[in-house]
Amino acid sequence: MATRTDAPTRREQILKEAARLFAERGFHGVGVDEIGAAVGISGPGLYRHFAGKDAMLAELLVGISGQLLTGGKRRVAEADGNPEAVLDSLIEGHIDFALDDRPLITLHDRELDRLRDSDRKLVRQLQRQYVELWVEVVRDLYPGLSEPTARSAVHSVFGLLNSTPHLGRPGSLPGRGATAELLHRMARGAFAAVGE
Repeated sequence: MATRTDAPTRREQILKEAARLFAERGFHGVGVDEIGAAVGISGPGLYRHFAGKDAMLAELLVGISGQLLTGGKRRVAEADGNPEAVLDSLIEGHIDFALDDRPLITLHDRELDRLRDSDRKLVRQLQRQYVELWVEVVRDLYPGLSEPTARSAVHSVFGLLNSTPHLGRPGSLPGRGATAELLHRMARGAFAAVGE
């Protein structure tokens, strides 16, 4: 028997389809009727869940930034304090995001400027906190790194990991496990190169 946590809520279904459609055709290339049809409700029925497309976009981009930060903090707290294990856990979490939420990466790259100023500032604030979490972990592992160098390395690794929308269609990759392992090795290699 499925529990409520097993199946996504209608709101989550709407957000997932909105992210996919916005990433495929752009924010202005998708109407509420199309989003509604993708989840089996009328376009106007979406207004029971969201005030409009702008609200969906804000929830998607603010939401994923908050989830990454919360997940990163949780991973740091759950790790045994070993800097290598903490970094590995952070990398694994970001790879899960990069492979499982590829439309959100595309959406962020293309549509962040469409958010209201307050939402865009919140996204940037959450992202800065997420970066600084990584910077601290990287400097624990490589104490000789200056903060600016560690920050540059973190941003570079994010660029590597967030390149997944450009790797090809999901079916064209060597498999999720193999792709995750490759990305992990590449991320650790990048940090090791900076730490030398």
